[in-house]
Amino acid sequence: MSISHHKVVIIGTGPAGYTAAVYTSRANLSPVIFEGAQPGGQLTITTEVENFPGFKNGVMGPELMDEMRQQVLRFGTEIKSETILKVDLQQRPFHLTSDQGEYTADAVIIATGASAKWMGIGTDEKLSRSGGGVSACATCDGFFFRGKEIAVVGGGDTALEEAIYLTKFASKVNLIHRRDKLRASKAMQERALQNEKMAFCWNKVVEEILTSTQETPMGDQVEKIRALRMKDTVDGTISELPVDGLFVAIGHKPNTELFIGQLTMDENGYLVVEKGTSRTAIPGVFACGDVQDHVYRQAITAAGSGCMAGIDAERWLGEQGLAD
Repeated sequence: MSISHHKVVIIGTGPAGYTAAVYTSRANLSPVIFEGAQPGGQLTITTEVENFPGFKNGVMGPELMDEMRQQVLRFGTEIKSETILKVDLQQRPFHLTSDQGEYTADAVIIATGASAKWMGIGTDEKLSRSGGGVSACATCDGFFFRGKEIAVVGGGDTALEEAIYLTKFASKVNLIHRRDKLRASKAMQERALQNEKMAFCWNKVVEEILTSTQETPMGDQVEKIRALRMKDTVDGTISELPVDGLFVAIGHKPNTELFIGQLTMDENGYLVVEKGTSRTAIPGVFACGDVQDHVYRQAITAAGSGCMAGIDAERWLGEQGLAD
């Protein structure tokens, strides 16, 4: 099997990967980008995106990703519908193995993103993809629940931060936690407990999401959440909580399995980059987007870090005499 060599290989095609491709292709570096198992990243399973600049009426997630895809193709980026299965960052040029071939690269940009952790009941992830009222991102989708009663599952800092943020829009936010004590910091707990719009469902787990068929403004029929069936973790009793939305805030998992033992990661598995840059501990390897960002996790910040990675890679290749 022949090995194909490239100056720049980008792994992942979310906003970070596509933006890195825009910058490296415009720098005449002829990047090749690998789509992986989820071409376009998490935005392809998002319905309406209203917080990405440049779209005054909002834009559908898949449409935004297709626009980015067409843009990088216009600048000459090669897109491969392959999944990278193995990387060797210890040799130069770097060696990558996909499900269809072998590749080497002078520089590698990692934009593999992160995946939300779901509750494991099936319907939560399904309804998040179909716009059925389930989400893993309050900043992305909170606006759609203005004046409605919703629920948040989780008990850590992230869950409380999301819940407090959602009180700006919702009429009431129910925090569902499997224990009778929160894991969040004391300061965050105090803020949540003092918020008049918040209620707490202690010792509860969501066993089932109850839905009903509703008609959208466009006349389409869609399955929407109407209530949660919860089980008490102490006495096993079952109860129902009528809500219009559910936010799952039990964490995200960075897609970094490929790089275990090769790149520095934090305690949660996110890639560590040099502050203010996209540079990892290995010269010539850069990381951008949610794979290295556990704080913001937004499409626009991912795109911004993709720009950084593209520029960092271009400059590094120039310093090494590999840009021509």
